[in-house]
Amino acid sequence: MTKTNPFWHEKTLDEMSQEEWESLCDGCGKCCVIKLEDVDDGTIYQTDVACRLLDSATCRCTNYACRKKFVPDCVALTPQNLDQLPWMPYDCAYRRLNEGRGLASWHPLITGDPNSTHAANMSVQNKVFCEDNIDENDYPHHIKDWDNLQHTNAKGKKHE
Repeated sequence: MTKTNPFWHEKTLDEMSQEEWESLCDGCGKCCVIKLEDVDDGTIYQTDVACRLLDSATCRCTNYACRKKFVPDCVALTPQNLDQLPWMPYDCAYRRLNEGRGLASWHPLITGDPNSTHAANMSVQNKVFCEDNIDENDYPHHIKDWDNLQHTNAKGKKHE
């Protein structure tokens, strides 16, 4: 019996079916937090303020199919625009594959567990505030560096 490689080893992001593409999302919710850009130097800061459509418990969009209708500036991620989105989370599967780094060991496609991203403490699950409840002027007080937190599991082992 021949073992076949997973689709993300065999296909480029451009070659993936819509179903394969969507399955790459690890459900971290980091792409759905509000970002602030420093007008002087272009630095992008992440916050713990999330899009009004993000369900903090599941880290999934509550209206994914129609999100652009309710959040016009929501970015529809494609293989063609990944290189123009430097604010994508460092651990994002789309970014990782685009940069040739492969999927993280805690990714649901690797573990077979849809909750492995949360279990690895790699998501914003229950750690964000809805933008509807935070005054925009207070966003700078909510800056959080999701990419540089030391992510550890319950046994203290650092994740990649």
